[in-house]
Amino acid sequence: FFPGLRACRVAPFVVLDGGRGAGDRKLPTLRGRAAERLRAAQGLSRGEGGCLVPLLAREAFLQALRRLGVPFVQCLAEADREIAGLANRWGCPVLSLDSDFCAFDLAGGYCPLSHFQWQSLAAGEGPRGCYVPARCFSVAKFCRHFGHLNKSLLPLFAVLNGNDYVEAAALEAFLRKAGKRGKHGRLRGLLLWLAQFAEPGEAVDDVLKYFKKHQREEVRELLCTAMQDYAPSDVNLEDFFQKGGYECEAARKSGLPPWVLDALARGKLAPFISDALMLRSTFLHVQVENMQRPSAHSAALPIRRVIYGLLLKASQSTEAASPSKQTNELPVVCEFDRLQKTLKKIFVQAASLPTDFCDDHFSLDTLMEVPMSCRLMLWLETLGVKMTFLESIPSHLQLPIAVTCYWIRCSEPKVKLHQLKALLLMIVSGELHGITSDPDPTLVRAEDDSIAYNEFLKWKEKKLQSKDFDLDAAHSFCQWQCCLQMGLYLNQLLGTPLSEPDLSSRLYNGTLVHRLYQELKSTPSVENLFSSSPKMTQLYQVLLNTVES
Repeated sequence: FFPGLRACRVAPFVVLDGGRGAGDRKLPTLRGRAAERLRAAQGLSRGEGGCLVPLLAREAFLQALRRLGVPFVQCLAEADREIAGLANRWGCPVLSLDSDFCAFDLAGGYCPLSHFQWQSLAAGEGPRGCYVPARCFSVAKFCRHFGHLNKSLLPLFAVLNGNDYVEAAALEAFLRKAGKRGKHGRLRGLLLWLAQFAEPGEAVDDVLKYFKKHQREEVRELLCTAMQDYAPSDVNLEDFFQKGGYECEAARKSGLPPWVLDALARGKLAPFISDALMLRSTFLHVQVENMQRPSAHSAALPIRRVIYGLLLKASQSTEAASPSKQTNELPVVCEFDRLQKTLKKIFVQAASLPTDFCDDHFSLDTLMEVPMSCRLMLWLETLGVKMTFLESIPSHLQLPIAVTCYWIRCSEPKVKLHQLKALLLMIVSGELHGITSDPDPTLVRAEDDSIAYNEFLKWKEKKLQSKDFDLDAAHSFCQWQCCLQMGLYLNQLLGTPLSEPDLSSRLYNGTLVHRLYQELKSTPSVENLFSSSPKMTQLYQVLLNTVES
């Protein structure tokens, strides 16, 4: 995608949503989306069709952006207004799948990703060179189409139609009495009705006539607040891309340590962290797992409790000063997670942090000043692994192998040996792919690695056609991904005492690990899949011996 843009001399800048924000106004919408994801996961677990974004897709995407040198920023909360502000400052279009951008007054227009044909680059004539065939939505043209509608009324149109902050149901009285029927009829009717007003205030007054007198001020406030969401933000993202500083009112008010704000803006900490810190509430995303069993995320609960302990330790001491609180009470975080087939709130107590191996107290404000050796010790202690065990492992695989040891200890039901072997074979296949596909011309490739990789590709092509699906094995691999996700987040929060594994280059492939597991059950010799490469055979044995010991 990105090399295609660059071939067309398009410079991409990626602006990502952050956490839910201090006001948590989108909570009802996010709960609804989580429930939809749960229904999709349920269908997939029964063999029905559907689509679910993998658990670590976001982390893999950020790693890919870094590898390609694509500049990006992660906003503190929702990014729409900051995207609009930057696009207008630069006069460039916004490329997104979010139809909310139709209601923003964007100087360069809005290009829906659904009509952006990046896989079919067109060869242009003359100096223009190649280009991406695309469609660009223009607010001015849209308003002309509906009787010279004033574009300042579009935010009200978006709000009346129901957006992420205001449900259409809250305005049902107005929509019903205004006589708009059917989805498209309602949209068209709303636009033609709005076209008679010169500015939003007049239109809001007219809407309020449909409400009882005691409701009117509350509805006016609801509409005006929601319309503000379509005003481009004055946060200067250009400053971030040129000088590296992310400053906004919400960040100043958050009270978060400067190093945390900086790490969030650079995508070095996940939105999960800011939600836990600012709201004491997190969403745990469901995967295709066995819905009869406890959530796959329960395997990683001890790691999450340490994360919460690190994040909330500083604020705990200030709260404890109030007489109603006991000083030894640990902070609590509300997790939205799956319980059987429904989304439930589960309250989790933060862990009290060990102090026996480190003189420094792990306060969030000064966490980066704690010696790296102490931060590494805390990570290893949390996962129950000793560094001496990991010393024979390549540094970029130490974190996933430590997570694998933790997974074997903490998963219920217990991990089967074939599942472990399938996982390690998959990791080795990713290493082999990395060696044989690395574009670095100075790299000397052993011929036996290339032979082993070609044999593996032939095997994979033949075996991946099979559609056999083992739900319990899938559940176990989901647990591994949950443990990896939280192991990564804890490592990031501690300033990466261990190297981050490369998720964007095949560390994990769900279809492949599943097929390897099925094959190992019927054909144990699959364990020798990489026998023509002594280096990969040795790596597999080292990984297996480390985990088993």
